[in-house]
Amino acid sequence: MAAFSRQVLDWHRLIPLTWACIARQIPHLGEQRRTTASMLRKLTTASSGGFTEESSCIRSSDSVQEPECRRNLVQCLPEEQRTPVEQGSLVLERVVSSLQDMGFSNAHINELLRVQPGASPQQLLDIISEFILLGLNPEPVCVAVKKSPQLLKLPIKQMRRRSSYLRKLGLGEGKLKRVLSCCPEIFTMPQRDIDGTVRLLKEKCLFTVQQVTRILHSCPFVLREDLGQLEYKFQYAYFRMGITHPDIVKSEYLQYPLTKIKQRHIYLERLGRYQTPDKKGQTQILNPLVKNILRVSEAEFLARTACTSVEEFEVFKKLLAREEQESESGISDGKRASLEEDEEDEEEEEDEEEDEEEEDEEEDDEEEEEEDDDDEDDEEEQ
Repeated sequence: MAAFSRQVLDWHRLIPLTWACIARQIPHLGEQRRTTASMLRKLTTASSGGFTEESSCIRSSDSVQEPECRRNLVQCLPEEQRTPVEQGSLVLERVVSSLQDMGFSNAHINELLRVQPGASPQQLLDIISEFILLGLNPEPVCVAVKKSPQLLKLPIKQMRRRSSYLRKLGLGEGKLKRVLSCCPEIFTMPQRDIDGTVRLLKEKCLFTVQQVTRILHSCPFVLREDLGQLEYKFQYAYFRMGITHPDIVKSEYLQYPLTKIKQRHIYLERLGRYQTPDKKGQTQILNPLVKNILRVSEAEFLARTACTSVEEFEVFKKLLAREEQESESGISDGKRASLEEDEEDEEEEEDEEEDEEEEDEEEDDEEEEEEDDDDEDDEEEQ
């Protein structure tokens, strides 16, 4: 009992010492709050390019040396008792640390924070994390976000649904780098637009699932193209040039403009250097490969494939443009003429209907007169 009494007395002696220690730490706590507010103000100047140097103040343990008891005292504060400045600085520090763990340099983080200065750091971290899970590296992620800043405004649920959909199309595991660099709006465009392009390639162009994946990976611009134009481009390759499905995919044919395709193909055709295959896929001459027609520069195309001068090709392009313009005007005239004929036919039909109605009315009048005459005759007989 005596030992217990001594222990109680010792506790009572320690209580004033503990409160004295806490009292001594209160000024330091105020100083740390001021330091945190100062660091947050410096971080918010990231849009002016000052984040790279200041971010090191957060990560470095030597720049702000404070006693262990002070850090413990601050960490013991409940979350709701911290000021908004402290909470914002902690969130930003956690986001910066996570981005660095993903492989982003200070320069990359500075660029990301400058894209949408008012965006939530946690929102930015969630979107970037989805890109990393798709197999992208920090550099293409930064390029895509700078090209399309609205990516950082996407709801995280929509981002995850789109990521899952792209994986089903086979565009995960690093294959999305080229798609994202050429067409970053693949994450922001409506789902029905992507579905329409995929459905066209599968159902109307009859590409296999693997071929559709390769087309989306090598020719992501098809996602922006009008569906009617895309279908016509495929039909021109398959029926007019005689290119098979594997060759269309391998040569990345669908990424080239239709004007360029027609100019070079028709030019070779009129020179006698290209021939449309027959039903059996045979030709009397050996056609040049598609890559030697489309994947080379104009100078190389003229020198090696067409074997003509630049002046001749320029004259041909002008003539071809005039022919297509006249053909379009002829089609429009034909449509106009057909519309006029339809209007004339409608007018004739209306006139015929009016004549028929007038004849019917006259017949009805004659019948009524005959009935009246018959009634009068009956009355006279009576």
